[in-house]
Amino acid sequence: MLGIVAVVLLIAWAKVHPFLSLILGAAVLGVVASVAPDKMITSFTGGVGTTVGGVGLLIALGAMIGGLLAESGGADGIVTRVVGRVSGRALPWAMAGVAALIGLPLFFEVGVVLLVPIVLLVSMRTDVPLMKIGIPALAGLSVLHGLVPPHPGPLVAISSLNADLGLTLGLGLLVAIPTVIISGPVFGNFIARYVPATAPAALLPTRRQPTAPAGSAAPAGSTAPAGSTAPAGSAQAAGSAGTTDRRDVDGDLLTDDDLVNPGGGRPGEPVDDSGTETSRRTPAFWPAVITVLLPVVLMLLRAIGELALDEGTAGRKTLDIVGTPIVALLAGVILAMFTLGYQAGFSRSQVSSVLGGSLPPIAGILLIVAAGGGFKQVLVDAGVGNLVADAAKDANLSPLLLGWLVAVGIRVATGSATVATITAAGIVAPLAATLDRPGVALLALAIGCGSLFFSHVNDAGFWLVKEYFGLTVGQTIKSWSVMETLISVIGFAGVLLLDLVV
Repeated sequence: MLGIVAVVLLIAWAKVHPFLSLILGAAVLGVVASVAPDKMITSFTGGVGTTVGGVGLLIALGAMIGGLLAESGGADGIVTRVVGRVSGRALPWAMAGVAALIGLPLFFEVGVVLLVPIVLLVSMRTDVPLMKIGIPALAGLSVLHGLVPPHPGPLVAISSLNADLGLTLGLGLLVAIPTVIISGPVFGNFIARYVPATAPAALLPTRRQPTAPAGSAAPAGSTAPAGSTAPAGSAQAAGSAGTTDRRDVDGDLLTDDDLVNPGGGRPGEPVDDSGTETSRRTPAFWPAVITVLLPVVLMLLRAIGELALDEGTAGRKTLDIVGTPIVALLAGVILAMFTLGYQAGFSRSQVSSVLGGSLPPIAGILLIVAAGGGFKQVLVDAGVGNLVADAAKDANLSPLLLGWLVAVGIRVATGSATVATITAAGIVAPLAATLDRPGVALLALAIGCGSLFFSHVNDAGFWLVKEYFGLTVGQTIKSWSVMETLISVIGFAGVLLLDLVV
């Protein structure tokens, strides 16, 4: 636990950057646990590599889709439709529903990188507090990730306990619905009063809104300060000198200069106005939605294939490949290049520059999440999870409570929901033989609930949420960590209630 305390103190008190704090915390943990320095370094770098190779690639590909979605105006179109059809009070509920729906086949990290641009833009456009919309979205993703197959955690528990997959899926959905409602919209409405979060400017999916050229009429719906003039040398001044800019109905422009100077601070944001502007067409609503949902559909098809098709068949192999998260997101990027890029009036160089400009803003997130993965791996290899598991073996508790408590202890100690699920399922597996089919399914769900308990600084997801939503460590604990604890407790309460009636 000294390693975790070191990370908290370095970040909250010493104000050391989280990336360095996690590295130093891993070193403290290794020394306290008497891990050989060479093994500690190997463990940390292995965790970093695994995290970057998995989560890092997904974040990068998702950011590329988000960059094209924002710069083309597709995100604006989606938000306009959602805001126009759903009232302000119903937005948190709509976000929870959407997140739960796409969270069925998506890994949590994939869902975050796909939903965050929409969440940030909805919050900005509607003036609804970010936490009021963000928490429901995170809750929908997290609950489905921990309780409902085909996510890795539930599948591991089902396999270890020999539970019935279909029954576990059905009971998991029954538990998930009230859990999402309470930990999502209800808690989000409460915590928004105490965590006044502001979306990071570097990640805000908005486009530049240039003023009209001197001597031309302002775009419909826009206003310009009285007596304002265009700066010398700007695109506006160029327009007054005889260069006619072609604009869409929103008056939006995009330059070709991004390829030379990528990374304007926001995903896909043009660097300057000194290039040759081209007309742009805001993508239609459905092409934008289809582009965002393509990775979801591909991964959902893979999940259906795992349930319905025999292993080794051609169809199963095909779905296993196209439904792999990296492949699915790559397909989404390629589709976005056409539906949100070329079809929106972008040239090849402009599409390339938007994709390149979407990467620099997430560099810090990638490093922090990677360091969190390295810290978690040191915890696991130091045997912290085994200590908790050994302490629970001799406890005289019911299988459901024992499974939940063991998963809670290992989750808090290691930060890994998967490690918590595997270890807890292994400990209580002999007890599963004494339970009936519904009982075994509920035991798998109890372990899943415990694996979500109190995410904190040793969890890569903690840092992912912190950086994406621009929170401090304290704010992340108040919002994200408490939300995860609510999911764990409320979900387990639902499991106990179902145990009385099934």
